[in-house]
Amino acid sequence: MQPKPVLLAFDTSAAHCAAALLFDDRVVTRVDAMAKGQAEHLMPMLEEVLASEALGWRDLDGIGVGVGPGNFTGIRISLSAARGLALGLGKPAIGVNGFDARAFGETPPYMATIPAPRDQSYVQHFTTDGPNTPLQVAKPALPQKAADDLIHAVARIAASRLHIEMRRPAPLYMRSADAAPPRDPAPLLLP
Repeated sequence: MQPKPVLLAFDTSAAHCAAALLFDDRVVTRVDAMAKGQAEHLMPMLEEVLASEALGWRDLDGIGVGVGPGNFTGIRISLSAARGLALGLGKPAIGVNGFDARAFGETPPYMATIPAPRDQSYVQHFTTDGPNTPLQVAKPALPQKAADDLIHAVARIAASRLHIEMRRPAPLYMRSADAAPPRDPAPLLLP
């Protein structure tokens, strides 16, 4: 029998820093609501979550991370942290998208929705054959699961994928970034 994994999952793809620590087959979650400042808040928060259960970084068997869709910068914050931790600790990082987290524990057919800009939704249908391609639709966002439930699902899904060979986590973007290159010419560098 394989020992129960110790896994730390986190997500900053929305207006929060969310973390879940899975150990001894239970999950402890923490969600700190915040519109900005996730980059400075995430690592100290993760250390506090580990310390609250008398665990350290070396006790982890893996890292779970929410890969979006969501806030462009928030997704990059989580992914950078997960990849850095995985590299530094020599542990796997497992990406979990928001659709899978929302469909976790639901019976198909199920429609997972994620709020999108301009009062729209991202939607993915889950059938008994598996998920369909995610779409952006022009209808208002439907009621959502609580952030605690979603980060709990990310931890459970990541733990179930812990011993499966996977690519490193990558962002799930539903549309390209709103940023545009500057219109001004580049500065002249003097020798």
